[in-house]
Amino acid sequence: MSKFLKGKMGFNKTLLMAAKLHKVFVYGTLKKQEPNHHWFSKDNIGYHKFICDAETIQKYPLIIGTRYNIPFLLYSPGVGSHVKGEVYEVDDRVLSNLDILEDHPNYYIREQHTIKCLDGRGDSIEAWIYFIKNFKPDLLKQQMFENYSSNGSHGLQYVARYDRDQNYNVKSDILL
Repeated sequence: MSKFLKGKMGFNKTLLMAAKLHKVFVYGTLKKQEPNHHWFSKDNIGYHKFICDAETIQKYPLIIGTRYNIPFLLYSPGVGSHVKGEVYEVDDRVLSNLDILEDHPNYYIREQHTIKCLDGRGDSIEAWIYFIKNFKPDLLKQQMFENYSSNGSHGLQYVARYDRDQNYNVKSDILL
């Protein structure tokens, strides 16, 4: 719960109920203990709550690309694995921040898809997922993963934006 909603005045249930809530499936650097997880509470205004560990019902290719080791979920249904990740409930403010991080709709495209919770009940949830749609076909030849961690056994640690060459265009490695 954000400081704004808890605040000195206490929890404002009416305010939360008035906010539109969304479910978002994250598979890469936005997961817990990953480099961009802080974007959920980036400006201390907004609401986010972990719902469950989950996986996609449809198979998709999850790759790690560019010289900065960025995880990408390519929109190629039926190729790859049932990708494992996490589902969060977020308000409009947090969703807007995530859209900024993912440069939606210019780079990643956010779409709703059905996700399966892995909490034992196997509930299905409609959640937003960020995909790369207009990608170079050669990316489908790269190693694909079902689960991502920046510190995974693949040895491809994510490089944060502030540590990257600002003259290098990451999108040119991915997009057509």
